Amino acid sequence: MAGGGGGGGAPAPKADEPQPHPPKDQLPNISYCITSPPPWPEAILLGFQHYLVMLGTTVLIPTALVPQMGGGNDEKARVIQTLLFVAGINTLLQTLFGTRLPAVIGGSYTYVPTTISIILSGRFSDEPDPIEKFKRIMRATQGALIVASTLQIVLGFSGLWRNVARISVGISASHPSQHAFET
Repeated sequence: MAGGGGGGGAPAPKADEPQPHPPKDQLPNISYCITSPPPWPEAILLGFQHYLVMLGTTVLIPTALVPQMGGGNDEKARVIQTLLFVAGINTLLQTLFGTRLPAVIGGSYTYVPTTISIILSGRFSDEPDPIEKFKRIMRATQGALIVASTLQIVLGFSGLWRNVARISVGISASHPSQHAFET
């Protein structure tokens, strides 16, 4: 039989179409791919490095904010414990249900300016008891975080953020300065 081979299988790929290559062939300088985990000794070292990076944010954020809120060392320790506990739960959920990557999800500096503005607002300055002031500021901060998180969840699941990203990318891609040297 000329040109075929029969059998009814999938047609052979055309010679001019690019064929997929394993990631190690595409990127020869990488040691392992996302589908191939590192060896255990290296994984333990990388996990410890990740822990040290996360520990910095977990300790620095409460160390900077809790004294401004009126809390002492006990309150600071409770906030650090809470951050570590929630980071563990978030990491477990991310590993089991999310992208399934072992990413540690800890504290973020994103909400620090908002928290500082809540701390410095005038509505908490009349509280004479520092522990009660800490509790009131913590409740206000938790409420603000719940509202902000709910907004992010709604934007993410509804697909609205995708539309906002398309608009903002179009605006930044068509900036007049990019066309300055075109003739």
